[in-house]
Amino acid sequence: MDIKAVLKTATQDYKIELDDAKLIKFEKYFNLLVEWNEKMNLTAITDVYGVVVKHFADSLTFFNYIDVPNNASIIDVGTGAGFPGVVLKIARPDIKLTLLDSLNKRLNFLDVVLENLGLEANLVHSRAEEGAKNAKYREKYDFAVSRAVARLNVLGEYCLPYVKLGGRFVALKGPDAENEVISAKSAIAQLGGKVSSINNFNLPNDAGNRVIVCVDKIKSTPKQFPRTSQKIKNNPL
Repeated sequence: MDIKAVLKTATQDYKIELDDAKLIKFEKYFNLLVEWNEKMNLTAITDVYGVVVKHFADSLTFFNYIDVPNNASIIDVGTGAGFPGVVLKIARPDIKLTLLDSLNKRLNFLDVVLENLGLEANLVHSRAEEGAKNAKYREKYDFAVSRAVARLNVLGEYCLPYVKLGGRFVALKGPDAENEVISAKSAIAQLGGKVSSINNFNLPNDAGNRVIVCVDKIKSTPKQFPRTSQKIKNNPL
């Protein structure tokens, strides 16, 4: 199965266009993902169609709903195997990308991916709540993105502190996200955010329902946030 052809078909109605050079990069990314996944747990999905639709195409839906200015700064919080951050960088090499993860071995994998693809990104080995306390990263980004499975009130506390005033936190979520938004509104307001859009859509070929939640940063996040992971877990906002 030709991964380039599958990806081109899957994204034919997307706003972002993938030329041959970008499609080749996605093919290299796929091959490295499968190779490294044999020695460390990066993804449960390893077949061509699954990776293309549920990782690559899913991440690329970001551009269908978000207008990203040239040279925008984006931090992918809890990037894991690089979704959506590396995918966004392949599609838009002008993005100034930071990939943050708590596991160094995942960052080692991403370093190899970036080198093989001829791309640059800032790799940060840190827990999300610790990185957000660092003045080097706090409120420094146009966008904070995450595909983490945490509920939105929790994810917001991890991500919103990274976003500069006027920037956006964008959560790529599963089908229950609209209910999460309702229960997270108070938390998001406390963190300086306001939900600006909820975008519900289906992945190509009925591969599942997804929701992209956009949160505008309208106020600075109070200094006490984010709290420790234990406090976030035991007493979510």
